Amino acid sequence: MEENKNFEPQYAEEDYDEIDIMELLRKLFKDWRLILKWCGIAAVVGLVVAFSIPKEYTVNSKLAPEVVSRSGGGNLSSLASLAGINLSSMSTSDAVYPEIYPDIVASTPFVVELFPVQVDFKDKKEALSADYYTYLKEYTHGPWWGKVVQFPFKALGWFMGLFREKEEKVEGYASLNPAALTQEQEDIAKAIRESVSLVVDKKTSVISLTVVAQDPKVAARISEEVIDRLQTYVTNYRTEKSRQDLEYYERLYDESKEAYFTAQQRYASYVDRNQGVILQRVKTEQERLQNEMNINYQLYNACAQQLQTAKAKVQQETPVFTIINPPQVPLKRSKPSKPTILLASIFLGAVVAAVWILWGRDVIAGFKKKDEDAPADEAVPDRK
Repeated sequence: MEENKNFEPQYAEEDYDEIDIMELLRKLFKDWRLILKWCGIAAVVGLVVAFSIPKEYTVNSKLAPEVVSRSGGGNLSSLASLAGINLSSMSTSDAVYPEIYPDIVASTPFVVELFPVQVDFKDKKEALSADYYTYLKEYTHGPWWGKVVQFPFKALGWFMGLFREKEEKVEGYASLNPAALTQEQEDIAKAIRESVSLVVDKKTSVISLTVVAQDPKVAARISEEVIDRLQTYVTNYRTEKSRQDLEYYERLYDESKEAYFTAQQRYASYVDRNQGVILQRVKTEQERLQNEMNINYQLYNACAQQLQTAKAKVQQETPVFTIINPPQVPLKRSKPSKPTILLASIFLGAVVAAVWILWGRDVIAGFKKKDEDAPADEAVPDRK
């Protein structure tokens, strides 16, 4: 006989510490003066930070490059675009497709070409003009705490330099080798990479260029220069083979033209010298010179046609960049946002004050109480 046994589940009773929200609010309201004090201190610190950060201006530009594809792809390209895949960039006929433009702009040869670019700016309300290298080196400033943080490292570097062989210090970019930059040149190149940002949309191939500078005119000028140099770089790459062919056909054209004119001159001179002569050998030589002139003319005509075709090919392979949003001199700074920094500082000060009032004082008081309640060591009497 089977017995039905009912097992009733047993639940362990757990005690939870309930948080009394009203008690916490009363505790905070009781020390509201302390919270206001912390918020005031945080506001002062926030204002100091906000006014210590140099102004920066941002220029945003957009351009759409021409993408040459080997095959259209038809419906497959449409289906791939739905999945976020751009087949046009995968089937380009050359190695310079939009996805590698950011690497081109960040490369050392491209960056060092921006060193001699002339920029106009204002320093302490004085209109100045200098190259981009000098501007970044002498007329850009960072927050004061950056110098404080770097001081120990500079002091350590100076101390270590006492035990090294002294090397001739190279300033500026008069002697520039992209493969071996000096420390100063590398620092300037790093600053340019941080201020120039280029992003490519993988679906549409639209290029977004962002340039940040402490002067609005400098940001706009460098944006224009980066766009021009990028267009020149891509154009030179895509038309390099066509331009080489064009130079070759230009040489052939010049040679064939000279040969035709020489043969024409020989034929005309021979005919003028032998007018009225009815000798057969004279006629034979005249026909030979005429045939030579005709052959050179045909070669000259063919080279002229090839030259025109080569010129058309260079024009056909020259990429076109459509500037959707051209660079413009910004009217307002992009950062720092003083109201944002001030509000964030006040909020952080209020949070720190609340944590101190609710838990901080109790934790420190608990540690002090443990130290006071600890038994003192009894002195052991000396036994002789």
